[in-house]
Amino acid sequence: MTLRINGFSGMDIDSMVKQLMTAKRAPLDKLNQQKTYLSWQRDSYREMNSKVFAFKSKLSDTFGKTINMTSQTAVVSDNTDAIKAEATSTATGTAMQVVVDQVATKTTISAKGPLTTKDGTKEGIAKLSTSISSLIDYPASSDTDKAETYKLTINEKEIEFSSKDTLSSVISKINNSSANVTAVFDEVSGKFSIASKDFGKNGKVDISETSSTGNGSKLLSLLHIDTSDTSTITQGDGAKITVTSDGVSNEFTSDNSNNITVNGINITAIKVTATGDKPSTITTTIDTTKAVDTIKSFIDTYNDLLNTMNSKVDEEKYRDFPPLTDEQRSAMKETEITAWEAKAKSGLLKNDDILKDTITAMRSVINNSMGQLSAMGITTGQYYEGGKLYLDEDKLKQALQSNPQQLSDLFQGSDGIVNKLSTTMTSTLQKFSDRAGTNRFSGDLSAAFKDESVMGKQMKEYTSRISDLLKRLDDQEDRYYKQFSAMETAMNQLQSQSSSLFGTTQ
Repeated sequence: MTLRINGFSGMDIDSMVKQLMTAKRAPLDKLNQQKTYLSWQRDSYREMNSKVFAFKSKLSDTFGKTINMTSQTAVVSDNTDAIKAEATSTATGTAMQVVVDQVATKTTISAKGPLTTKDGTKEGIAKLSTSISSLIDYPASSDTDKAETYKLTINEKEIEFSSKDTLSSVISKINNSSANVTAVFDEVSGKFSIASKDFGKNGKVDISETSSTGNGSKLLSLLHIDTSDTSTITQGDGAKITVTSDGVSNEFTSDNSNNITVNGINITAIKVTATGDKPSTITTTIDTTKAVDTIKSFIDTYNDLLNTMNSKVDEEKYRDFPPLTDEQRSAMKETEITAWEAKAKSGLLKNDDILKDTITAMRSVINNSMGQLSAMGITTGQYYEGGKLYLDEDKLKQALQSNPQQLSDLFQGSDGIVNKLSTTMTSTLQKFSDRAGTNRFSGDLSAAFKDESVMGKQMKEYTSRISDLLKRLDDQEDRYYKQFSAMETAMNQLQSQSSSLFGTTQ
């Protein structure tokens, strides 16, 4: 760093250098303004990414679920504890009596006996806090201070344990693995068990011990699990129900769950119908409340996104209000800065091609189904409203009363409105990601940008150019100071010579 000291000539060197550097710094100010504007644009894309992601999520989580679009309701009477029933859009309205013959089960391997521990001379049932080395079957001669290692392979996933692990940690390691099983220990009975997470015949629990330990004990033996004893293994099975309608009975089964659909009713078996208990009775009624509420929510959400995009595309752009430089900001009041930046940030996405394409695609999906939508009371506004949707609730209710299935048919399925809009949103999120580096799998406004996007590369280029220019400006400033310093030295020498000459002449 050059040491800068003003001379004795009376010149304000700092002020002179600053004036000379002002013009030199103009390109730097412009680069910083361009980088700031790009940063604002990228933030604006992230805001739109968040809104599009939220809409796409609601399409799948709410509008894409048949239960939210159906105007039929299944009512369970009599034995209400045995089943749960939900009507789909294809429910026939036929009354049914249901007997649960069997509920779905999971494949389970249980310990042959309780796990016990010895505390001094007192034996008792083990607890979750009991370590493997404290189990009564652990070799008494082994060095309990030394941690022995055990390895189990469950459904082809190897899991390692230590003799110092408690039963609680053993359970945690099994349950947090990718073996697709759940381990449980009952502190009352002292029984340890492992069950598949999946119901029915698809669930499996294949266990083997893949390594021996230094003291010769086996972990499966310590847990009282014997995979060769079929009496301790319960094979998973599916649900089985008997349904009677119009005096005719039929049996329905599910291989790997408690869910069975009959006559458009999703029936969930909860518990076996006991001998002597009445069957569960299912009747279907028309209730348009949920379907109407869902459509109202869809229209509000659709309109909100469309309005936001239209506003961004049409927002006025003030080209005479670029981002402020540091020097400009220091000379302005806070209120003036706020007013200036409001105009500087206006129109960041004006006429943006991604937003315009998305708006066109959204309106196209709606317009292609407008005949059916209009028949159900869903229409668009005036041309200047940009595709805004309106709902006539009475007309929708009447349409659903006459044909409960039509709403689900129009909105859902592979060719439905929801799926088409979801495809559009997926494409838009990808375009945002490619250009601005936004996260297409999240709506988080604080998510980091990807550097390898188009704008990410531009930001790195600006950063590099600014760094290079700053170095050149620093070098130029140093040269100015050196030149003025040399001039100062020369002037001092001249003044000294003049004084000497004048003194000699006298």
